[in-house]
Amino acid sequence: MSSIGTSVSTGISIPIFQVDAFTDRAMWGNPAAVCPLEAWLPEPVMQSIALENNLPETAFIVRNGDAYDLRWFTPATEVDLCGHATLGAAYVVLTHLEPDRDEVTFHSASGPLVVARHGDLFGLTFPALEFAPVEPPLDLLRGLGPVAPSAVYRSMDYVAVYESEAQLRSVVPDLVALAALGLRGVVITAPGDRADFCSRFFGPKLSIPEDPITGSAHCALVPYWAQRLGKSRLRAEQYSPRLGRTLTIGLDCGLDGDRVALSGAARPYMTGTIHLSNDDLDQNREG
Repeated sequence: MSSIGTSVSTGISIPIFQVDAFTDRAMWGNPAAVCPLEAWLPEPVMQSIALENNLPETAFIVRNGDAYDLRWFTPATEVDLCGHATLGAAYVVLTHLEPDRDEVTFHSASGPLVVARHGDLFGLTFPALEFAPVEPPLDLLRGLGPVAPSAVYRSMDYVAVYESEAQLRSVVPDLVALAALGLRGVVITAPGDRADFCSRFFGPKLSIPEDPITGSAHCALVPYWAQRLGKSRLRAEQYSPRLGRTLTIGLDCGLDGDRVALSGAARPYMTGTIHLSNDDLDQNREG
């Protein structure tokens, strides 16, 4: 079988790397699978792989000249932007596929994304997203519980602003109500006790009840807090429960014109090979 997803008479073999992103410890941060391919597989097959992986995101990459094309799938759907799986993909490229390089560009549905390695850290530049105030939908208020946010904005996700980190931590989401909303997910945010701001992310429509750390959400959070606080360099924390632990993960981030800068480490957890027979491919090709 081929090493990177080429069809042969008996099926295909695809390398898979599981990387914990935005952390320097295994089994912390946010896990992502990264699958290098020689060419795109049918979308239903990639979606089935992401569902089988059952991680917040699976990234597929295909070499394109000196850069790579990049697509992201949750267990439920393909998405247009993902931070932690981009960091994971950069880790795989710059550590395993092309270790002599210190920078890689990914072409994605959200445009070019550049990731540069600086020692143990990876710096990402993402598009800054616009946000606009809206009247909160009833399902949003129902889904966030008895303490209502002080303001709600619409961006890629709904962004609900709270008065304090204590209020943010106290939210117990109704995931059925939040799944009924029309946008990708719901970000809640507040001034941080130890950072400039903190956040949580709920994505039940994506089969992600609560994400450990969500780089793409910061594409709207950083512009919002930069405007509110009058500063372009920010320290952020994202709170989430993972594996029975209460995690608060820090991010150094900033706003540079129309780009958001994020940085973080990555930790390898597992490498392996996906083996799919021709029958497996045929059964998944049509979804």
